[in-house]
Amino acid sequence: MSDTPLSLLNRIFGYPAFRGEQAAIVDTLVGGGDALVLMPTGGGKSLCFQIPALLREGCAVVVSPLIALMQDQVAALRELGIAAAFLNSSLDNATAMRVEREFVSGQLKLLYVAPERLLTPRFQSLLEQAQVALFAIDEAHCVSQWGHDFRPEYLGLSTLHERFPKVPRIALTATADTATRAEILTRLDLGAARVFVASFDRPNIRYRIAEKSEPRRQLLDFLGEHKGEAGIVYCSTRKKVEETADALKQSGLTALPYHGGMDNDTRRRHQERFLREDGVVMVATLAFGMGID
Repeated sequence: MSDTPLSLLNRIFGYPAFRGEQAAIVDTLVGGGDALVLMPTGGGKSLCFQIPALLREGCAVVVSPLIALMQDQVAALRELGIAAAFLNSSLDNATAMRVEREFVSGQLKLLYVAPERLLTPRFQSLLEQAQVALFAIDEAHCVSQWGHDFRPEYLGLSTLHERFPKVPRIALTATADTATRAEILTRLDLGAARVFVASFDRPNIRYRIAEKSEPRRQLLDFLGEHKGEAGIVYCSTRKKVEETADALKQSGLTALPYHGGMDNDTRRRHQERFLREDGVVMVATLAFGMGID
C-alpha cells in the first residue's frame, strides 16, 4: 500500500495525528501548490515540508540561514533513517563534494543549504542536474528589509519560481506581522500561495521581564531557582560571554562559554557536555545562537 501523509507521520515521526493546519499544508505541497506558513517555534513547521519531501519524487532543497539548525535537523532526520544532508561552511571540500554528488545522483531526500550558497552559479548548476521535489524557505522573514535579521541574499530566492516554475515552494516563519507577510509573498513571488497562520498560544512558554539593577546578582538568583536544570544564558558580545561564564564558575556553577571565536573542537565538547549533563549552564552570544556569529 502506498504511503500517505498520515502513515508517514505515524510510522517515521511517531505522531498519531497532525496538529492544526499541518495536514492542509502538507496536502498543498504534495499536490504541487505553494504555501506561506506562519507558525510559532516548536509548532511543527518542519514536518510541513519534510513529509511532502518523502512523498514527492526527488530531493527537497531547504533554504536556511542558521547553520546550527541545519545540523540539528539533519542529525534528527538521519536518526529516523531519512537520507538528509547539509551544505555549509562547516564542511571541508571533500565532504561538500560528496554531498553534491549524492544530491545530483538522487541519493538524498532533503538537502539543507544557506541562501548564499544556493544562489552561486555552482549550486544553480547542481539544481539543473538534480530532481528537486520542492523548495522550503525557512526563516522567510529574512526577506523583509524591515525585519530584525534582514539577509539580502533572500531577495534572490525569487528566481526559484522563474527557473523552476513547476517545483512547489513553501516559505516558513515564526515572526511576521501582516505587513511582513505581504512583503514575503511579493519578494518571493508567492502571489498564488495559500497562506496559513497558526495560533501563537504557547501555554508551555512563560516570559518574565525584570528591570536590570544588579544583573550579575539577578542572574545568580534566577539560576538559584533552577538548581540542577540546564539552561542557556545569552550575552551581546564574546567578551561578555567569557566574563559571565567565569563569574558563574566562581559562584560554584558549571558554566561553559560558547561563541564563534572558539575553535570547533572546544565548542563541540561544550555542546556535548551541555546535552549530556544535568545542571550545565551554556553562556553564548545571541548572534551565535542565531547561527550568524
